[in-house]
Amino acid sequence: MSNEALDAFINFAYLIAAIFFIVGLKGLTHPRTAVRGNYLGGTGMLIAVVATLLHRDIVDPKLIFAGIAIGAVIGGVLAVKIDMKVVPQLVATFNGFGGIASVFVAGAEAVRDTESEVVATQTLVALVASGIIGAVTFWGSLVAIGKFSELDFLDRLKFPVGQWLNAFLALLLLLPAAWCINGTQPVMAYWLVVLVASILGVSLVVRIGGADMPVVVALLNSLSGLAAAATGFVLQNNILIITGALVGASGLILTQIMCRAMNRTLVSVLFTSFGTDGSSSQDDAGLYATTKSTSADEVAMMLDTARRVVIVPGYGMAVAQAQHAVRDLSDLLESRGITVEFGIHPVAGRMPGHMNVLLAEANIRYDQMLEMQKINPTLAQVDMVIVIGANDVVNPSARTDPSSPIAGMPIIDVDKARTVVVIKRSLSPGFAGIANPLFAAENTLMLFGDGRQAVQDLVAAIEEG
Repeated sequence: MSNEALDAFINFAYLIAAIFFIVGLKGLTHPRTAVRGNYLGGTGMLIAVVATLLHRDIVDPKLIFAGIAIGAVIGGVLAVKIDMKVVPQLVATFNGFGGIASVFVAGAEAVRDTESEVVATQTLVALVASGIIGAVTFWGSLVAIGKFSELDFLDRLKFPVGQWLNAFLALLLLLPAAWCINGTQPVMAYWLVVLVASILGVSLVVRIGGADMPVVVALLNSLSGLAAAATGFVLQNNILIITGALVGASGLILTQIMCRAMNRTLVSVLFTSFGTDGSSSQDDAGLYATTKSTSADEVAMMLDTARRVVIVPGYGMAVAQAQHAVRDLSDLLESRGITVEFGIHPVAGRMPGHMNVLLAEANIRYDQMLEMQKINPTLAQVDMVIVIGANDVVNPSARTDPSSPIAGMPIIDVDKARTVVVIKRSLSPGFAGIANPLFAAENTLMLFGDGRQAVQDLVAAIEEG
């Protein structure tokens, strides 16, 4: 086959792969078609990889197949062994690897191009973009992993002049970027760009408050796609440009959705810290003076007369790994003629769709999972809401207190239900670091304890009753 015919075949294969990606992405918009969408996306990637391996510039396919084998083994082990509690860290790791892969691939291409020919200006611009976005994504993702893992040393990296430092680093980036685009020593300049961008990635994310981390994960996912697209321009690879653009665009859309769910802008997320260390104050103690605790037996008796129950999960359910116990509770209540639904807040947990992933893993039916906009208008007719490990996303201060840091943030209005049972280890605040008046409300009962154990005790009490 001639070189021209081979190039035409590869580009046609890339076109077919792109169609698979787009149709697969469409499938991911609904839970019922999500599995099929994943298969279509995977098939598209297989086509793209095989087509790339046919390229005449491939030097040693053995190295590529070795990399594929190693990656497949690691991915398979992670898929089987990973604890659902650390899925946010895993997602951040994927984002980071996407960013650093773009950095190294673009850097290697820069070395090859400068040894053989004069590099076009547009290629150098794409090279700089790949280095900046990829480095920020990688190091920002590492910081996000540290925040999810609650590593204390990250707090020491929060400099008082952090935003000024970010501005200085952004301006400083212009110098090596201009040097790289000038083309005199693009390789050295490129790695200087990567160095400064790496520091900027750490500085940007380390100051972002814990309550904003779901938005950060969505943004980093978008940036990993944009880094891949920029690398596609460096390599002049159409499929890399297409897939990077798809990931980047979908990630940005998701980021905006998450921001709206928190009543915040992306600028405020990036440049104003939202969330504290989670410590309680004396004012909180006064607020919680009227808090009423309950027991699993008492809640079970109240459920005897309930006709409709809504369960609102939060990060505490993920930490306690209570999703399977929650499934048992849901099945038991439904077997007694009680309607059970799940109210899902878009930013509950530590990543986009965190609660949906956990509930799906426990085989909760998709039609039971209702978004905040659908569940809120009906909560006044609910006999009991059971809140499991959620805090900020059910805090009525967002609706009633204009001076609250979360004022205006859309929440699930659980306080409007006839009875609210909150399952929680303690009265400590959530990631936003503010007190929750819901815990002291007249219609609220606190069931203190580990989320999974408390739900299991509740199931046992219902069965005994």
